[in-house]
Amino acid sequence: MKSLAYNEATIAAIATPVGPGAIGVIKVSGRDAEAILRRIFRPRRRNLKEFQSHRLYYGHIIDPETQTVIDEVLVTLMRAPHTYTREDVLEIYAHSGYLILTKILELVLRSGARLAEPGEFTRRAFLNGRLDLSQAEAVQELITARSEQGLRLALNQLQGGLSQRLHKIRDHLLSALAVVEVAVDFPEEDVEVLSSQELARKLEEQVYLPIKKLLEDYREGRLFREGMAVVIAGRPNVGKSSLLNALLKEERAIVTPIPGTTRDIIEEVATIRGLPVRLIDTAGLRETADVVEGIGVKKAKEKIQQADIVLFMVDGSKPPCPEDLLLYQEVASRTHLVVINKIDISSKESLTQWEREFPNARKVFISAKEHKGLSELYDAVFELVIGQKEVSVPEIVPNLRQKIALERALEALDRALKALEAPEVYPELIAVDLREALASLGEITGEVTTEDLLDRIFSQFCLGK
Repeated sequence: MKSLAYNEATIAAIATPVGPGAIGVIKVSGRDAEAILRRIFRPRRRNLKEFQSHRLYYGHIIDPETQTVIDEVLVTLMRAPHTYTREDVLEIYAHSGYLILTKILELVLRSGARLAEPGEFTRRAFLNGRLDLSQAEAVQELITARSEQGLRLALNQLQGGLSQRLHKIRDHLLSALAVVEVAVDFPEEDVEVLSSQELARKLEEQVYLPIKKLLEDYREGRLFREGMAVVIAGRPNVGKSSLLNALLKEERAIVTPIPGTTRDIIEEVATIRGLPVRLIDTAGLRETADVVEGIGVKKAKEKIQQADIVLFMVDGSKPPCPEDLLLYQEVASRTHLVVINKIDISSKESLTQWEREFPNARKVFISAKEHKGLSELYDAVFELVIGQKEVSVPEIVPNLRQKIALERALEALDRALKALEAPEVYPELIAVDLREALASLGEITGEVTTEDLLDRIFSQFCLGK
């Protein structure tokens, strides 16, 4: 593993967000961790000769050149291999604050470490064999999870759920490849490829269908991992910002009776029936001579085209007007709901008119101001996106990179299965396809990888992870 540009240098980084707080953590990993600790840490017990692994020690961080006390801290030295990176790891628990943490980090760097690159601690955990690549990716997904379901999916993957399935699939694939390669290596023995039909059956049942199931799980569970973009669109003053505030349960957007108050895009994250949702409040759609508002309208139209679902909002207290119907054409081709707002002040006649205007569209009647109908709106959004009222989220959901690798494996297997069905079987060609499928699966767990791939994956991590 360490052949992939492994760097033996000791690395360090601030592992907690810099800012006001009770505790800030500085993490150090590498063979010089203990030497750095001895250089900058003065334990309360002056006669301390040896640091026991995984034990907390109280004392002070000092500047070794001036003997100036920097902070009162707790430290722990965790010896390899029983650490996150499988290297010696030092953690310093200091008072949180930008000046304190950066000063301590400077001392650590001056004492022999270098600043860690994004994701380098987890990268070392992968290179040292503590995590496979799919588990390493799960660490980042765990940090960025935006819903309970997303958190559970990340935990399942971190605990090796995907890896275990793939290892089982790879074992069956290796067994099939071994049989095929016997026929390739000993053609003069006239070895039959296990019987083409039997080999094809085993490949389909033990390899092809399990991979296909993982891809189906990606389609079903993707939204719980990645979330969706929901754009609130409509004419000015129909209640878009009020709906955003109601969904967020806070006054995030300014609400006034003056049309055109929202001139820019406002984005916030919420959860709807367990789905992570990026709510996007847009400028009111209308023709305007105001340059700034016009830019907002242009951005709103762009967001509509990028949305997973559009909530087209209208004012139910007023009868439909030609402008509403014209603007509806902007969203008619997108996945959308017609949200009829202000039912608390709407007449039955007005609501009936709106009902007739959109006979084929899914409609929800709400009052954003009074928070009425929001539960029905949640249900409608969930059903529209998922396709049903309830869904069982798979235990394992591959991410996009893993999905692409699984698709390549499935394509290679498909070619191998077709070759086994041909009147004349060529083991050499089947072996090529099976090796390609194996390589694609190996990319997911990291058995087959490149430096560029690792750089791309770990560059998305924060510095302290």
